[in-house]
Amino acid sequence: MRTRLLPLLIVLLAAVLLALGIPLAGSVAAAQQQRVVVDRIDDTARFAALAQFVTDGPGGPHRTATDERGETLRSELESYYGVYGIRAGVFYRNGSAMANAPGDWFVPRTGEVRRAFDEALLSRRSHDPRQVWPWQRGWLVVASPVIRDGDVVAVVVTDSPTGQLRSRILRGWLLIGAGEIAAMLLAVGAALRLTGWVLRPVRILDATTHDIATGRLKSRVAVAGGPPELRRLARSFNEMADNVENVLEQQRAFVADASHQLRNPLAALLLRIELLALELPEDNEEIASVRTEGKRLAQVLDDLLDLALAEHAEADLVLTDIGALAEERVAAWAPAARTKGVRMTGDCPPTTGWADPIALSSALDAVIDNAVKFSPEGGTVEVTVATDGDTTTVVVTDTGPGLTDEELARVGDRFWRSGRHQNVKGSGLGLSITRALLGAGGGSIDYAHHEPRGLRVTVRVPRHAEAGGGAADAAS
Repeated sequence: MRTRLLPLLIVLLAAVLLALGIPLAGSVAAAQQQRVVVDRIDDTARFAALAQFVTDGPGGPHRTATDERGETLRSELESYYGVYGIRAGVFYRNGSAMANAPGDWFVPRTGEVRRAFDEALLSRRSHDPRQVWPWQRGWLVVASPVIRDGDVVAVVVTDSPTGQLRSRILRGWLLIGAGEIAAMLLAVGAALRLTGWVLRPVRILDATTHDIATGRLKSRVAVAGGPPELRRLARSFNEMADNVENVLEQQRAFVADASHQLRNPLAALLLRIELLALELPEDNEEIASVRTEGKRLAQVLDDLLDLALAEHAEADLVLTDIGALAEERVAAWAPAARTKGVRMTGDCPPTTGWADPIALSSALDAVIDNAVKFSPEGGTVEVTVATDGDTTTVVVTDTGPGLTDEELARVGDRFWRSGRHQNVKGSGLGLSITRALLGAGGGSIDYAHHEPRGLRVTVRVPRHAEAGGGAADAAS
C-alpha cells in the first residue's frame, strides 16, 4: 500500500511546490529587472537634466554643442559607457546625436530602440521593457524625454546589455530550486514517516490475519499507535478473533466430547456383536458386515478425536533434523511397502527446520501411508528432503492413479474422499489431521500432479524460529 500511497503524496507535494515556485520565480525575475529599469530611469533623468542646458530649444539640431555643458555631457556618457558597457545617447527629435557613446551608435529606423525613442517624443517615459528571461539574449532599452519650456527637445536613450541581469535571475532561480528540492526532501521524509505511522497498524493487522488464517488463533493485534480509526479497527478485529476462537473452541470441544462419549457405547456394542457372533456360524455374512461397519465407525470416532486434539494443541517447536526424521519414517514404512509390492526410496540429507517432531512424524506417516495405500503393485514411493528459501520441504511422490484438478482443489477437506477410491479403507480425516498438525507449527502441505502419473505432496516447515511462531507471538 505504501508503494501506491507514497507516489500519490509525492505528486501532490510536487504540484504544490511547483504552484508556489513558478510564480515565485517569475516574481524574482520581475524584481531583478525592475531594479535595473529603475537604475536606468535614474540615469536617463540625470542625463536629461544635463541635456536641458545644452539644447537651444526648437531648431537646436543644427547647432553644435561646444560649450562646457556639452563637453560635460559627452564626458559623462563616455564614462558611463566605459564603466558599465551601457550604450547611451541624447538625440534630437530628428534622430541626430547631441552626444552619444559609443560615437557610432544612433537611433535605428526600426526596433526596440526606435519604439522607445518615439514614445519619449510624446513627452512620456517609454514603457517598461518586456521581461528578460535567462535563456534570452538582447538589450534593455529605456528612454526619457528632455523637456525645455514644456516641449520635448531631445530624448535620452540607454541600451543596457542583459548578461548580468540574466545571471542574477538565474542565481535567484537556483536558490528557489535548491529551496524547492530541500522542501521536497523534507516533505518526502515527512510523507515516509506519515505513511509508516498510518500503515504500520495495517501491516500488523495483515500479519495477524495471516497467522489466524494459518491456524494460530491466539494471535492478536496490539492496539497502539496509528490513527484513531485504525486503533478502533484493531480493537474490533481482536473482538472478532475472540468470538471466532470461542466458536471454534466450542466446536472442537463438542467434537471431542461427542467422540469420547460415543466410544464407550460403541465399544460395548462391538463386544455384544462379538458375543453374538459366537452363537452364529462363523461364515455369517450379516455378522461380518456389522462387525466391519462397527470397526469403521470406531475408526471415524478415533480420527475425529485426533482431529479435535490436533486443532487444539499448541505446537512445541524445536530445531529438528528433518532429514533424519524423514529417513526414520521411510525405514518404518518400508516393510509395509514391500508387503504390498511397492518400492520405497528416500533421499534425506541432513537438513534442519523448526518443527514439532511428534506432529511432523504423524503428518509424514499420514502422507506416506496415503502414498503406499494408493500405489499399485510394482509402483514407487519417493521421499525427498530439500531446502527452499526459508523453508525445508519433504516431498512425497507416488505412482498411483493421482487426482484430477477438481479433486486436487478438495483434497484435505474433512471427510472428503475421491469417488474413485471409496472402496479403499479410510475415514477421509487423515489429511485434515495432517494439515492441522503442520499449521499449528507454521508449516503447510500442498498437493500437485506427479508426472507422468501419481500424486506429489509437499510438506513445508520453517527453517527459522521467527517464521514458525515468532510472528504470532509478536502480534499477540
